Amino acid sequence: MAQIISEKEIKVQRDFLYKLKEYTANFCAENGRPPFAHTETYGCQQNENDTERIRGILEEAGYEFTDTADNAELVIYNTCAVRENAEQKVFGRIGILKHIKESRRDMTIALCGCMVQQEHITKKIREVHPQVDLIFGTHALYKLPELLYRTLTEKGAVVDIENSDGKIAEDIPVKRDSDSSAWVSVMYGCNNFCTYCIVPYVRGRERSREPEKIMDEVRALAKSGCTEISLLGQNVNSYGKDLDTDIDFAELLRMVNGIDGVERIRFMTSHPKDLSDRLIDAMAECGKVCRQLHLPFQAGSDKVLADMNRRYTKEQYLSKIEKIKARIPDISLSTDVIVGFPTETNEDFEETLDVLRRVRFDHIFSFIYSRREGTPAARMEFVLSDEQIHKNFNRLLEVQNEIAKQNNEKYVGKIEKVLVEGESKTDKAVLSGRTDTSKIVNFRGGYELIGKYVDVKITEAHTWSLNGELAEK
Repeated sequence: MAQIISEKEIKVQRDFLYKLKEYTANFCAENGRPPFAHTETYGCQQNENDTERIRGILEEAGYEFTDTADNAELVIYNTCAVRENAEQKVFGRIGILKHIKESRRDMTIALCGCMVQQEHITKKIREVHPQVDLIFGTHALYKLPELLYRTLTEKGAVVDIENSDGKIAEDIPVKRDSDSSAWVSVMYGCNNFCTYCIVPYVRGRERSREPEKIMDEVRALAKSGCTEISLLGQNVNSYGKDLDTDIDFAELLRMVNGIDGVERIRFMTSHPKDLSDRLIDAMAECGKVCRQLHLPFQAGSDKVLADMNRRYTKEQYLSKIEKIKARIPDISLSTDVIVGFPTETNEDFEETLDVLRRVRFDHIFSFIYSRREGTPAARMEFVLSDEQIHKNFNRLLEVQNEIAKQNNEKYVGKIEKVLVEGESKTDKAVLSGRTDTSKIVNFRGGYELIGKYVDVKITEAHTWSLNGELAEK
């Protein structure tokens, strides 16, 4: 059973939030404006969801937000530990901030998230980057009012990376990035301990939120006008196993499906070994659940899967895909793939390509293996050279890009219902949104359409997106 943060602990943070409000009010009186905060997020959707809570706390404390770090009094980087590249980006960012802070002594620099939950990383930051004022791990987010107030009023860096399986903190303020769609965490942590993955060590063991709390949050979102809900967890298929209830993730989907005002339901991430027939049936039978599934397979070789501790075989994975396609023939599938796991041979890699060709994913998130200190795979010797691993990675992209383009071409001429998310990233004169199969669609239209559902006729297919035009009514 997951531990819930007690009302006594929550009251402590409310008291510190009140003190923070006094601090920001005094700043505003002296400077004629509130203090500015800048946040950046690295990594997964769980980190994005955490940052929304960080921003919610800061907004309630009296901060306003700026898009750049240069003019911010408070800079918070929410970090990722899954790949080395994400860590290097953060170190680069705080290196740049060091020079800015030399001329702006009032700047506070904070790091949080998975990367700093690792003791050896926090030790390095304290030794090499003394400009960082506050470090707090994944289990201390709810304590941000206290930690930030101490940082602003005490001398020396404040650090809280308590190593535990974490508790669940409910009712933290949230400042969401969108009014029409929202992430809703249903559980935290992971019990799988894949040999390459640092997540269980930095996020703790699996712990599910009470279904009533999840439903309350979704109802409030629907009442506010939010129509698309994405249920979030490291492994949503394990939802409810630690609760004193018969409600599993399939049943939770059905409950959310019954809430008035919700039009679309998405979820991630699913672990193949825990994907049940009950969940497949719920997806097929619930009209609001999107025709989309993200199901990471990581590698196609049974030997590599065993070395990864994934606890399924290639054929077991493909069998589940067949069941899904049989129940939901037009489903869109996406996945995660790791290339260059230490024990992977070229023959093993060919098995991965075989999975791509047989499943024909619409989208993949592909990565070259990144060694993570503290994981079992970090002690394994590489079979392939770095050069060969990169060649294999490029081959993977070539195969998948062709599959994705062919899949997208099937949409040309069809009319799709699109939730308009905002401006296109490449052209501000163009709007961008998603189909229920999570296809990105770009089309021309007025800003008044943002947050609404529109019918778009698809006119052109690209590898990663579709182009279209508003359908005539």
